[in-house]
Amino acid sequence: MDLHLPTAGLKRYKSASQRARVGTEAWGASNFFCPACESPCLQSAPQGTAAIDYFCPSCDSPFQLKSQSKPIGTRIVDAAYSEMKRAILGDRTPNLFVLHYDLDAWAVRTVLLVPHFAFTLSTLEKRPPLAPTARRAGWVGCNILLDKIPMHARISVVSEGTPRTSRDVRNSYNRLRPLEKLQVEKRGWTLDVLQVVQSLGKMEFTLADVYAHTDALAKLHPKNAHVRDKIRQQLQVLRDLNLLEFLGPGSYRLA
Repeated sequence: MDLHLPTAGLKRYKSASQRARVGTEAWGASNFFCPACESPCLQSAPQGTAAIDYFCPSCDSPFQLKSQSKPIGTRIVDAAYSEMKRAILGDRTPNLFVLHYDLDAWAVRTVLLVPHFAFTLSTLEKRPPLAPTARRAGWVGCNILLDKIPMHARISVVSEGTPRTSRDVRNSYNRLRPLEKLQVEKRGWTLDVLQVVQSLGKMEFTLADVYAHTDALAKLHPKNAHVRDKIRQQLQVLRDLNLLEFLGPGSYRLA
């Protein structure tokens, strides 16, 4: 994987952001592979395709690319809030590549992959509407909250200038793929509980550790009046998906 961004044809773009967009999209077309199957490449989507930059020529999986010159933090600026919300509820979100490039070296530094089945309404943040003086007055955008996505679903493709093998990336993707089979509403609860478990920062944990986050989960799911019951249920789901191991009454280990 060549981490240097292409330069051919970029001189005709006056804007640095345009050059970066074209350069990173061209880099992705030459270097990305499909994590969902064995395809060694992705194809660029037709120009004007909304929210999709690439698709897999073998399994048709869609992908979106978000690039930025600053290091990847906890928020990624996305498009319209209403459209992203509909996409999540309709299970139509594409897989997301988040790319950080070094502007001085004109090279890729970091790439994260977020599988399409890792997005829930909890990962979505509504931005304030644009001011009345703006060209699109009243338009409401959104941010993707990366820190609300379980750590294992923020899959490293390139880390500080070092690429991972396609095999390792696919193994990480497939480890979480059983989540894809869950209905969207149920998946939201499962992912939120998994995010809490991984945020504990330890391999072994207790039911009490997760119960300590009951209030936070209740805010994410205000229509559920039996949050502790739901936590126990979701820990069972995660065990059935082989993402957790049951050690004994009230004790678990991340698989």
